[in-house]
Amino acid sequence: MEIDLRSDTVTRPTPAMLKYMFNARVGDDVFNEDPTIKELEKKAAAIFGKEAGLYCPSGTMTNQIAIKVHTQPGDELLCDVTAHVYNYEGGGISFNSGVQAKLIPGDNGRFTAKQVEEHLHPDADWLPRTSLVTIENTSNRGGGTYYQIKNVKEIGQVCKRHKLNFHLDGARIFNALAETKENPKEYGKTCDSISICLSKGLGAPVGSVLIGNAEFIDRARRIRKLFGGGMRQAGYLAAAGIYALDNNIKRLKEDHQRAKHMAKILVKKSYVSHILPVETNIIIFSLDKSMPAEKFTSALKKENILVSTMGNNTLRMVTHLDFNDKMMKIVETALNKIK
Repeated sequence: MEIDLRSDTVTRPTPAMLKYMFNARVGDDVFNEDPTIKELEKKAAAIFGKEAGLYCPSGTMTNQIAIKVHTQPGDELLCDVTAHVYNYEGGGISFNSGVQAKLIPGDNGRFTAKQVEEHLHPDADWLPRTSLVTIENTSNRGGGTYYQIKNVKEIGQVCKRHKLNFHLDGARIFNALAETKENPKEYGKTCDSISICLSKGLGAPVGSVLIGNAEFIDRARRIRKLFGGGMRQAGYLAAAGIYALDNNIKRLKEDHQRAKHMAKILVKKSYVSHILPVETNIIIFSLDKSMPAEKFTSALKKENILVSTMGNNTLRMVTHLDFNDKMMKIVETALNKIK
């Protein structure tokens, strides 16, 4: 048995999801004729009270399309220093949009409205024009931390006051909502665009949806084609997203409970020096200097357990729908063996 805790992207479709995919009705989505893709886009947009959606292969593409639509070359966007759009999207901010990023040092991936105000430039010809603010919910590198809608609205008010666009990288937004119980439509009212990932905690094999108003999505559709993201009979994949939205949101709390239990196991180990607060399904922890990351990961790999390294003797585990209580006991036993 292989236990893969590197990410929640490693899940495989369940038999029920595969059956739903195989039964999908499809058409040519470049011609905007795939009925299943249209259904998914409409469903995702409706959850957040937005007018329209655009199905894409990945969260990186949905984020990069949003940045491209919201900005002009030479502009600047604000994001957290840990932000996925800055750290893990291949330099796409500058490559795709000709935009530079100004980094805000937040609290484990979250910053405040006050910090946004503090990082804005005065109006001057020799300074870049700030045109976009992006937040990430939950924060990947922040250890799965999440915003409260109150704080998101405060940032949104600053954006409106300064005529800035506001994008939410909601790759794991449903993990956040599982904890806060907030109405997703409040995010739709506050953010100009939202990226929703289906292939992480929701368990679909492929896909993300970008949502916004109809005009925004019309522009985004053209950018998707420009980026090479036009798909044909992709309704077979979109069907997995529909199934995920219908069946895999409520169970996210199980992943969170297992992650918190894993943190309780790790905190007792002498070779663990620090653990970020575990709020959802991500556990980020640092090892003591006496325990090199290579030694730790090798010991787990011998037990068929995979985890991610993040540099500086820091590692990450992510719980997901393919990780159960039986596997948890196997991991605990393996951790107890490490000296």
